[in-house]
Amino acid sequence: MATAGFNGLTVASFESRMAVEITRLIERHRGKPLVTPALREIPLDDNSAALKFGVKLMTERVDLLILLTGVGTTALFDLLKTRYPWPSLMAALKQTALVARGPKPVAALKAFGLQPTLTVPEPNTWADLISTLDEYRPVKGLRIAVQEYGASNPDLLKALSQRGAEVFQVPIYRWALPENLRPLRQALDEIIAEKVAVLLITNAAQVDHVMQVLEKDGKVEPFRAALKKMAVASIGPTASERLRQHDWPIDLEPSHPKMGVLVKECSEQAARIFLSKRSE
Repeated sequence: MATAGFNGLTVASFESRMAVEITRLIERHRGKPLVTPALREIPLDDNSAALKFGVKLMTERVDLLILLTGVGTTALFDLLKTRYPWPSLMAALKQTALVARGPKPVAALKAFGLQPTLTVPEPNTWADLISTLDEYRPVKGLRIAVQEYGASNPDLLKALSQRGAEVFQVPIYRWALPENLRPLRQALDEIIAEKVAVLLITNAAQVDHVMQVLEKDGKVEPFRAALKKMAVASIGPTASERLRQHDWPIDLEPSHPKMGVLVKECSEQAARIFLSKRSE
């Protein structure tokens, strides 16, 4: 017997890159989607850090390369290919331990004919990454490059430095607010007006950007009050940590930090959570 899913509840998401996919998933599970991106990925105007990494890789020594995202991995390698012959890059990368934080960097590596030396297990947090490295080998004295995604992870960088590694950051792209904020503001007003039953958070930076807009508009407290009457689902520990930092509730984390699992498992529990919170 088919489950009722969201049963017609309005489900909000701030997803950007996978906005079409999450809209379809919400509809498939009988929800009414309200998907308004809170992020915009823009390339860095200055690619000097990535090009300096290329110099280190090709002429000096990089012991370990940490790849945090699939998009960033692809962008980094595509950039390096504009400066160096691919066979030479391949040879250098095969001399470097490649650490993939989850399946997306693994897929990006495979597209270039490379295999990761280490793959960080779910839920793919920075703590899981450090634990994986600790089991692999001591990093003291190693030169470690970290491909960054939108913003630095100071906890990861600090943990590597504390273990004696020489760490250098390789930013590829950064996140900005959408150029047109009207749809996002309208969605936030819908939430504040208690017209939304479920909120799905798929990225920690979404929370920061929503807070930026709410603070500018003077609507932080009404928004937090509305969240107390909604079912709020976080895709995984990294996003949940950011939610807690901003005093947002977390009612559900999926069994696996994947969008499809998040939507499915939330659809099975959202009505119960929503009704329970509304009756408090």
